[in-house]
Amino acid sequence: MKKLVTGIFSLAVVAGLGAGIVFAQETGEHKAEGAAAEEHAGGTPHFPIHKPEQAEWSFSGPFGHYEKGQLQRGLKVYTEVCSACHSMNLVAFRTLEGLGYSEAQVKTFAANYEVQDGPNADGEMFTRKAVPSDYFPSPYPNTEAAAAANNGAAPPDFSLIAKARGIERGFPTFIFDMFTQYQEGGPDYIHALLNGYQEPPAGTEVAEGTHYNPYFANAAALAMAKPLSDDQVTYDDGAPQTVEQYSRDVAAFLMWAAEPHLEDRKRTGFMVMVFLLIFTGLIYLTKKSVYANKEH
Repeated sequence: MKKLVTGIFSLAVVAGLGAGIVFAQETGEHKAEGAAAEEHAGGTPHFPIHKPEQAEWSFSGPFGHYEKGQLQRGLKVYTEVCSACHSMNLVAFRTLEGLGYSEAQVKTFAANYEVQDGPNADGEMFTRKAVPSDYFPSPYPNTEAAAAANNGAAPPDFSLIAKARGIERGFPTFIFDMFTQYQEGGPDYIHALLNGYQEPPAGTEVAEGTHYNPYFANAAALAMAKPLSDDQVTYDDGAPQTVEQYSRDVAAFLMWAAEPHLEDRKRTGFMVMVFLLIFTGLIYLTKKSVYANKEH
């Protein structure tokens, strides 16, 4: 009887989890449709109008890892496109060795940038070529200059953006995220945003100088124009030169920039879980041994 009740309970739990996942997906779809309907009706929609879809990443899950080839392509997209407006002032050039580059390659890469240094013996600041210990510089001298060059909106720094950005998934999805260890909200958002530029629907007005994107977290349009186009960046490894691939690669690179020790963290977490399981088993066996000859 006990086994029967346990079996029925287990089936109920599995069925409940399955129903919860379906409910979460349907709820997300209904919310997106509702937001779009409110926008067409001239109401105040909830942003983003469309939530980012969960993409597949090599670094997702408890055994996730970075693909160095993808990270190198993402760095190329960042340096040739994104770095014209966005800084990464918390990322040092020397950390690029984690992408598979040698010390000499990193030194050569850093020398392509100029950084401000000083003061010198005369008390004046000066510029010099960057070295591996320097950080990715900003393309603008200050925040005010960045805002003035971009319709009053200063481009955000990209150092931690993959961890700082992410759309709230709501109930009950976040409960399942605890078990699936979903932590890729930032890359999903970046990927969706870069692919989400489109013409505004009929009846939708956007402010002058902004560009419609239903995946933008704060409004229906943003100041940044569509930054990527097909064949804009040349890949040396034969990867597709499409907006879809560019956005995936740069999103993965920004995830690495925000959390370069992700693989070590997951490896350590796995070893800790294995230790706890073994320790629990030893405690159980010890208890059985101690109380084996005791009357209950």
